[in-house]
Amino acid sequence: MSHRLVIIPTYNEKENIEAMVHKVFSLPMAFDLLVVDDGSPDGTGQLVKNLQEQYPGQLFLEERTGKNGLGTAYIHGFKWALARDYGYVFEMDADFSHNPDDLLRLYEACNQGADVAVGSRYIKGVNVVNWPLHRILLSYGASFYVKLITGMRVQDPTAGFVGYRREVLERLDLNRIRFVGYAFQIEMKFKSFVAGFKIAEVPIVFKDRELGHSKMNASIVKEAVWGVLRLKWDQLFHKKKASQS
Repeated sequence: MSHRLVIIPTYNEKENIEAMVHKVFSLPMAFDLLVVDDGSPDGTGQLVKNLQEQYPGQLFLEERTGKNGLGTAYIHGFKWALARDYGYVFEMDADFSHNPDDLLRLYEACNQGADVAVGSRYIKGVNVVNWPLHRILLSYGASFYVKLITGMRVQDPTAGFVGYRREVLERLDLNRIRFVGYAFQIEMKFKSFVAGFKIAEVPIVFKDRELGHSKMNASIVKEAVWGVLRLKWDQLFHKKKASQS
């Protein structure tokens, strides 16, 4: 068992999951891999089960019933990792929009002192491939909005390619992480920031998926917009309450 775990949440990723599993295990550094599948009707979970015979003790599968959201899948994975004493835990998409080779660089950032390492699309310009202009503007605008409201100086706060040192996940109250869509990514970074953890951004190139379908929808965007305001409000409320006690 490696002390590094990659968590990949899946829902209908049969076009990508086999290639992704093989790629992660071909890296020159050992990572274990946990797939959290939300009952994919396309058979994603069964494909992972078949691959477990090839990668015993390295490839793990947690199957849940129903599509319960990205955030709850990661929280499930975080708790699974903590129970098994992993020292470093990484989030990554199944669709190759995140290059698995960059796991090495995220780990190195954590190993050199970062508590949270963010695979950032915007730390050095805009490094996004195959996205239409309107989606780039939406993503970049969301990043600016998050920085403006929260005061958090992370250039890519909505990024989903992230590495955590174990201590971060132990300190944060995972049961109180409220958001389930992409606002989950903002919430995790913001609460890490408020807790005083060091966040480092590692420049990556984000490539839009070639196979399968995006899970982005209007409700996810709405959650992110209002969620940022809620996060900031809660921080100010607790700070005021603490000063009065």
